[in-house]
Amino acid sequence: MRSLCRYSLPPTKRAALSLYQQDQSLSTHFTQYSTLNELTLSIQCAAVLENGVNGVPKMMDLLDEPVPGVGTYEDFNTIDWVREKSKDRDRHREIASQSKESTWAFIMSIHDAFSGWLLMLLVGLKAGALAGWIDIAAHWMTDLKEGVCLSGFWFNHEHCCWNSKETTFQERDKCPNWKSWAELLIGYNNGPLAYIMNYLMYVCWALFFSFLAVSLVRSFAPYACGSGIPEIKTILSGFIIRGYLGKWTLMIKTITLVLAVSSGLSLGKEGPLVHVACCCGNILCHLFTKYRKNEAKRREVLSAAAAVGVSVAFGAPIGGVLFSLEEVSYYFPLKTLWRSFFAALVAAFTLRSINPFGNSRLVLFYVEFHSPWHLVELVPFVLLGIFGGIWGAFFIRANIAWCRRRKTTRLGQYPVLEVLVVTAITAVLAFPNSYTRMSTSELISELFNDCGLLDSSQLCNYSNVSDIKLSGNTLPDRPASHDVYMAMWQLALALIFKMLITVVTFGMKIPSGLFIPSMAVGAIAGRLLGVGMEQLAYYHHDWVIFKGWCSPGADCITPGLYAMVGAAACLGGVTRMTVSLVVIMFELTGGLEYIVPLMAATMTSKWVADALGREGIYEAHIRLNGYPFLEPKEEFSHKTLAMDVMRPRRSDPPVSIITQDGMSVEEVEALIADTSYSGFPVVVSQESQRLVGFVLRRDLVVSIENARQRQEGVVSTSRIFFTEYTPPQPPNCPPPLKLRGIMDLSPFTVTDHTPMDIVVDIFRKLGLRQCLVTHNGRLLGIITKKDILKHMAQIANRDPDSILFN
Repeated sequence: MRSLCRYSLPPTKRAALSLYQQDQSLSTHFTQYSTLNELTLSIQCAAVLENGVNGVPKMMDLLDEPVPGVGTYEDFNTIDWVREKSKDRDRHREIASQSKESTWAFIMSIHDAFSGWLLMLLVGLKAGALAGWIDIAAHWMTDLKEGVCLSGFWFNHEHCCWNSKETTFQERDKCPNWKSWAELLIGYNNGPLAYIMNYLMYVCWALFFSFLAVSLVRSFAPYACGSGIPEIKTILSGFIIRGYLGKWTLMIKTITLVLAVSSGLSLGKEGPLVHVACCCGNILCHLFTKYRKNEAKRREVLSAAAAVGVSVAFGAPIGGVLFSLEEVSYYFPLKTLWRSFFAALVAAFTLRSINPFGNSRLVLFYVEFHSPWHLVELVPFVLLGIFGGIWGAFFIRANIAWCRRRKTTRLGQYPVLEVLVVTAITAVLAFPNSYTRMSTSELISELFNDCGLLDSSQLCNYSNVSDIKLSGNTLPDRPASHDVYMAMWQLALALIFKMLITVVTFGMKIPSGLFIPSMAVGAIAGRLLGVGMEQLAYYHHDWVIFKGWCSPGADCITPGLYAMVGAAACLGGVTRMTVSLVVIMFELTGGLEYIVPLMAATMTSKWVADALGREGIYEAHIRLNGYPFLEPKEEFSHKTLAMDVMRPRRSDPPVSIITQDGMSVEEVEALIADTSYSGFPVVVSQESQRLVGFVLRRDLVVSIENARQRQEGVVSTSRIFFTEYTPPQPPNCPPPLKLRGIMDLSPFTVTDHTPMDIVVDIFRKLGLRQCLVTHNGRLLGIITKKDILKHMAQIANRDPDSILFN
């Protein structure tokens, strides 16, 4: 009888037995039992189930008892957004119902409600502190390539000269406390030997920093290389890459980012700071249960962390929120918008408190232009937008071709050697040119600068005019001197150098951002055009285009504004950002009144770049690496149906299924071993093929292993049931497994004639990982996200087998 009593009774029968025990005269409640013997047996079964027989434990019902590991995902798999959101709603309802029962439960419900804001506070504080440390360390180590401060080796060049009482205003960068390597090693800083000594030390320090960076990345955290934004976009879409946002990646990326920037390579720290902030968010999520155990909730935190990364990178909290919304996030509800804004605010405040730039300003490139722009100048601004679009399309194609060559040839087998060779070439070519020798951020700051009375830069060394009229700190347009023309030639060479070297630098096995190098290319081009327009206006102020607003002796053209517009145009051409880019630029520079030129250049850049190639740099790298990312901006315009994409195809074997009550543990384990599918449809029977639900592979494996450990007598011949009630079993049969609790009872289904454009929209908007295809209620096949991506690649004449995780 024990074998018959291993199954829990349905609720209706339990209620009937309870009534029978109270009043045996209520026989009307037991019409479902054919004989009194069956009723008696049921009563005895109930007693066995409640108390066990001879100490044998009762059968475990996996519907009632949660199994550790069920509901989690394996590495390189896509999460089920619908299930994760449903789990969170159930958790919230349970907390709300319990909060009415006791004071402690009410306090815990308040803690749960405010835990998201507390987490955002911690993310902002941690990311802001790390960004401040990175800025300070990178500035110091960059200057270390050229010399050292005697009054304190931890001072960079600027801070060293600030503390010196002997520094003159005309030679503000020269002070007794700062010694170049030639002065330290040979005693003087002039002459060919001193130049060669400084040259060698510059190259040696660059090679040392880059070697340390690539060695640390290769040995301890391979995921710390690159920008990180393509992978973060993929993770936010629901893909799981374990370790990519872990503590080792955070630690190594923070250290190697400083080394990579200090080496003088054509890269920036702004993109990798998004990765650093997301690592902070992911690690801090483990402090809160509702984020640790729910992948969808965790991705809301990561979306806010991406906004924090841009906030601390540029000092642009509003632009950071818009960047996360426009460029990175896949799912961005209104609640995440508020929390992203709060986290970006906290991070910006933390960075401002640290004051890494030493100027009490949050923005990276503060500008103060004294002249307004004029309507005629929209033409050169649009020309800069065209240049930015062409440069963006060229850079993406060239960089992807180089990265593909790196992946498919022996070049990719020697990442350390590649980094050292590129660093050596960069350092050797950069040192002779003062505009490439300085850090890229310093270069952009100088290009954005509006020449005033106190500027001693070569770019501002115009010819003196005797009858010059000063208005405050504003200088009128003046003829360019020999120094300015020399600076233009140096900038032209720097432009060519930056355009070519950035192509091979981005994508190497070190942390490398793209924001600052792209902005540098645009800023150089903009400054060249701005100086050209300035000289044109000075010598030809009577032309029609200048007449009426540009009189002799007036400050008509601002070259720094052209540099700022060019920087936005080139960055937009590479990344295809629009709204967030404009906001970042005016937050970055403080130039609020120049929004219209920025908008004109940015939109022109996007239109031109889209005409030459639809993908931005991050989408191109996602496709190159084969990440399963369904681009929300890409249109699907082909007239195919679900039956054309689903698996199995006509020539394939039938779909692997599980019946709800007809398979043993051995048969299910054999099915799991023989296939690599991430889940299996559950049907009524092999004959009817009527769909019941869907069960994930990992949940099956974990549940069977758990049942073998916790439930006595489970063997390979034990039956597995996905039904609500388990039917009576023959005597001496091993105990069955009831796994209905791990089955998705409402899998998303479409019919075989559903248009694929609708299916693609469903996958994008709901974040599905698979969808079942039926015909008149019968299961026909399954469509996964990878099937859709392969179908779209095939339509676009690309290799469909490239949709893998490489």
